[in-house]
Amino acid sequence: MSDSAAPPPRPSWRQTLLIYLEPASLRMLALGFAAGLPLLLVLGTLSFRLREAGIDRSTIGYLSWVGLAYGFKWLWAPLVDRLPLPLLTRWLGRRRSWLLFAQAVVVVGLVGMAFADPRQALGPIVGCALAVAWGSATQDIALDAFRIESADARVQGVLAAAYQTGYRLAMIWAGAGVLWIAARAQADAASAAGAALAQGAAGYDHGAWCTAYLVMAASMALGMLTVLLSPEPAPLALAPVQKLSAWLRGAVVEPFADFWRRYHWQAGLILALIAVYRISDVVMGIMANPFYVDLGFSKDEVAAVTKVYGVAMTLLGAFIGGALALRLGVMRVLMLGAVLSAGSNLLFAWLAGHGHDLRALVAVVSADNLAGGVASSAFVAYLSGLTNLRYSATQYALFSSIMLLLPKFVAGFSGRYVDAFGYAQFFTATALLGVPVLLLVWLAARFSRPE
Repeated sequence: MSDSAAPPPRPSWRQTLLIYLEPASLRMLALGFAAGLPLLLVLGTLSFRLREAGIDRSTIGYLSWVGLAYGFKWLWAPLVDRLPLPLLTRWLGRRRSWLLFAQAVVVVGLVGMAFADPRQALGPIVGCALAVAWGSATQDIALDAFRIESADARVQGVLAAAYQTGYRLAMIWAGAGVLWIAARAQADAASAAGAALAQGAAGYDHGAWCTAYLVMAASMALGMLTVLLSPEPAPLALAPVQKLSAWLRGAVVEPFADFWRRYHWQAGLILALIAVYRISDVVMGIMANPFYVDLGFSKDEVAAVTKVYGVAMTLLGAFIGGALALRLGVMRVLMLGAVLSAGSNLLFAWLAGHGHDLRALVAVVSADNLAGGVASSAFVAYLSGLTNLRYSATQYALFSSIMLLLPKFVAGFSGRYVDAFGYAQFFTATALLGVPVLLLVWLAARFSRPE
């Protein structure tokens, strides 16, 4: 066997760590923040806000179907992959123009959510949340393609870890940060109104939530600035389109056909794994914030725990997941992440019976975020390795859509399940949803190889 066929040497730990400081990794850190910011603002944090405003759990569960926009993003992914935007594409390039446009939609939607009061009517806040979800999903499509096209497959695990670190930091900011801002604004308003009103500061305050969501809209500036300062990936040579039918085949049909040609019968196994890998986390997450409200935890308590311990454990989990994927292989870490994600849900079931205990909340949130960081880094690297660079945006959007479609649909019934059986049984059931995932990871590691 010739030397050219020998596998590349395994990088040292020092080389592995230095990759995290390269410009591509730092860009993905900032862009991951922009990608992660909108998600909780239309799902988890919104559920806390709605529950505090007196909206019932069943309605909150059904409203989580706003997140199905992420599950259907493959429908317009071909447009993002191929269609130029007037003026913007000529100025910024194909990937960055779509990124900036999607980020602008998110900002407008968040401003609308800031001023909509759910106690008056749910329609306006749901409509604005749909706009944020569409803009966020579109940003994900363009950003996934931008990441995959910006570096070779060897460092995708590290870029995925950097992306996930930024993503999780944004989720902490959009989860803990927004609660902290709302609590501070509410306390300041109550203090200004007088001591008598300060006693009622624990209830819903629309002005405080308005301030918090406006700050979140302003936080998208980090991602928009990064887009403007980042280089556009080298454009791939695409065949000129002469007819609509030819364009549809190249942009819509061919990306899906390419995946089936490369993986043959294993494609079904891969898609089944993608469809259920994050189901435990997603279904559980919709009721997490209403759970905190119903246990009597204040905005300050939830914010402090998720901001301090949650951030530390999320960063640690993302780092561990990315480094282990680079050294040991993605599939081993994928199995580890599946075990940890399902197991951490059982801790929430224990907390439901334990009651209001701040130290217990710290332990549960820390373990859950550590598990989520490991699982997410490995899963993003796995999905990235499945794509063909020529169709990166469309194929990755297909994978990430499949990942969310079933979990988001099931999560819509989470409020009714809690009303019927209680929180402890709900969290236990979400942990059991992760058991089939372990079998699918094992089968995928054994059989899923492109022929």
